[in-house]
Amino acid sequence: MGTNWIEKAQRLGDGSIGGAMDHPSIPGRVVWHTTESGAGDDAFRSVTSHLIGVSAEPHLLYDPTTDRLGQFGPLNASARALRNDGSTRTNRVGKVCIQIEVLGRAGKPFTATWKPGPNYRAMMTAIRSWKIPDTFPAGRIATSGADATNRPRTIWMSKGGHYGHANIPGNDHWDPGNIDKSALFEAAPVGSPGAGGPTPSKPVVDLSNVVAAARRDPGLPQGGKTHKADVLVVEKALVAEGLLPAQWADGSFGSRTVEAYASLQRRYGFSGTDANGIPGQTTLKRLGKEHGFTVKA
Repeated sequence: MGTNWIEKAQRLGDGSIGGAMDHPSIPGRVVWHTTESGAGDDAFRSVTSHLIGVSAEPHLLYDPTTDRLGQFGPLNASARALRNDGSTRTNRVGKVCIQIEVLGRAGKPFTATWKPGPNYRAMMTAIRSWKIPDTFPAGRIATSGADATNRPRTIWMSKGGHYGHANIPGNDHWDPGNIDKSALFEAAPVGSPGAGGPTPSKPVVDLSNVVAAARRDPGLPQGGKTHKADVLVVEKALVAEGLLPAQWADGSFGSRTVEAYASLQRRYGFSGTDANGIPGQTTLKRLGKEHGFTVKA
């Protein structure tokens, strides 16, 4: 059983924000929002009052500049910060759907200036108590209002982990902006005081195997066990990024995967021969940080 109330969090409102989850058999998840406001104690009070007044309470309100943490309701009940996706009550998807409003603006990523402390680590402890992995299964989050389109329903309805508001089907906001996703987990490393228990071990991808597969190296048996396992991890990350159709994630690193990886390289700012679809250490490590695997160079 996971944590329902975070001991260090300030209680906000009357503690009643929602009801039972509609899809408790689906893995738990977290949704990150920004309040599109300033930060500090005055903002904390005014945003709290506003969210209660419009019945749009999340579970948690966090100030990244002061480490202040408030809680509106128990984590095992639904919150009210998401719109429905047609007939799907999005707030009630998953064993838990923990929603966090961070004081800040999507246009100024809070991870660039935040000061996470013991309250942040307590929040991560509670999240990890629900066996929610340190991953973003929907891949990228929006970098601008025009980029708020990565909202895969199949992933949302099946995968546990962390999501941005920009990833949620049926919603049109682009928050929390271009935050450093890996920083969310690095600020509360597993094993540090108050950071929660162990999370699943990360897959290790051998860069040389992936490169050989992408280049169709005849010296590496195509379909070999190690090769296929490494490539599948990368291909699944490309699927999550919306660059590769799921049916082509077969462990072969075929031409469609090469094209998808080239698109990823361009997304990361590379061009010309540096965006040829052959994985490099820089891009593969960045992809790994965002999708929960490490790279052996």
